[in-house]
Amino acid sequence: MKREEKAKIVEEITEKISRARGLVLTDFTKMTVAEVNELRKELKSAKVDYKVVKNTLLKIAMQNVGGYDGLFKYLEGPTAVAFGYDDPITPVRLIKKVKSKIEKPAVKAIFVEGQIYDGSKLDELANLPSKSDIIAGIIGSIAAPASGIVWTLNAVLSELVLVIDAIAKKLEEKGS
Repeated sequence: MKREEKAKIVEEITEKISRARGLVLTDFTKMTVAEVNELRKELKSAKVDYKVVKNTLLKIAMQNVGGYDGLFKYLEGPTAVAFGYDDPITPVRLIKKVKSKIEKPAVKAIFVEGQIYDGSKLDELANLPSKSDIIAGIIGSIAAPASGIVWTLNAVLSELVLVIDAIAKKLEEKGS
């Protein structure tokens, strides 16, 4: 590989790392072409990039971005990286989903929002709620008291209308 090609790859990986909120380093050896294609298809459908990268080039890209020194010890043997941009847990969930079917790839390490986890933490991290689930829960918690107030006010107003209606009927009966 020529120096210009390496520089281009490092630039591309640096850009992906700087945008990513989550990374999953995997060892794709012992995977068949069909298995790799299934993994790529699953990841691509969720807008997660998956790239096989030479460890030295990946290390340079990580150094360019900074804050990834803890991952260097996992850069041994063949490495592929899944880049999660919107939700850092998405690549973790999808890799777990594929692993449940084919038991591969081997997960070396997971990087989520500045924290590094060993690949053995895949199941725990995959079970974390997604960003949208957390937001929905917060909005639901905020909206619940407001909807309770509205329901209570409606009930009070309904009762008031019933009382006024009953008084009006009594006055009509007395007046007739």
